[in-house]
Amino acid sequence: MPLNEPDVSLIIPAFNEAARLPQSLRKIVEFTGGNAFSCEVLVVVEKSTDGTLELAREIGAKQANFKIVDNEIQLGKGHAVRSGMRVATGKIQFYMDADLSVPLEDMLFFLDYFRTHPEVDVVIGNRQHKDSKILVKQPPLREKMGKAFNRIIQSLSLLDVRDTQCGFKAFRKKASHAIFYRQRLDGFAFDVEVLLLAKALGFTIVDLPVHWVNSPDSKVNIVRDSLQMFLDTVRVRRLVERTARETRGSHYRPLDERADPGA
Repeated sequence: MPLNEPDVSLIIPAFNEAARLPQSLRKIVEFTGGNAFSCEVLVVVEKSTDGTLELAREIGAKQANFKIVDNEIQLGKGHAVRSGMRVATGKIQFYMDADLSVPLEDMLFFLDYFRTHPEVDVVIGNRQHKDSKILVKQPPLREKMGKAFNRIIQSLSLLDVRDTQCGFKAFRKKASHAIFYRQRLDGFAFDVEVLLLAKALGFTIVDLPVHWVNSPDSKVNIVRDSLQMFLDTVRVRRLVERTARETRGSHYRPLDERADPGA
């Protein structure tokens, strides 16, 4: 175990976020400084054109627990999240959107759930949960397309998860490292691959309600990204199965077998 291993790692992917990131990082500084748990914050910046990297470095330089990761190229949210999760050291590792659409306070709920449910490895936000509070809704078309995407996931028998795309997920360290060292998709469908890998590795997944404030400045293009997400989803099971074959013998099992999470 590393010396001074933090209780929590918080990964924030950022691409052209100069307008929103400073306020979000100030909220993170205040939140992490006001709670008892130790937290490292990794801001992963994909190559941007609006000074996001410089702003992140300026703010991060004043915080001992901040690390700014310069990805140098722009490949997508999946690439940014993977870059952060692979170097995270916290016992519980979160990734969330730069706009903090799910308030930071929901981290406390998730952390308490991990504490009281030691058998659970992965906890994900579910905006469709009956106890979720949608404070600012998505535009109707975006909301309908999101639900349609999740129905496609279920109809393909990939996952029994009602909200794969909520950008608020948390992992025990052992699960995070096992998953993200195998995860490959760079685009928005990476969440599906992450959950499929968690399932394939035998990790226990639970979804919890969240508070949700939709940002009007979403980076998702409804037509282009929905099509790409669908195409990625069609091939993601094959991708996971191929990864299983390539890593056979290193405590990885096919999709229909349960691995030992403690291996």
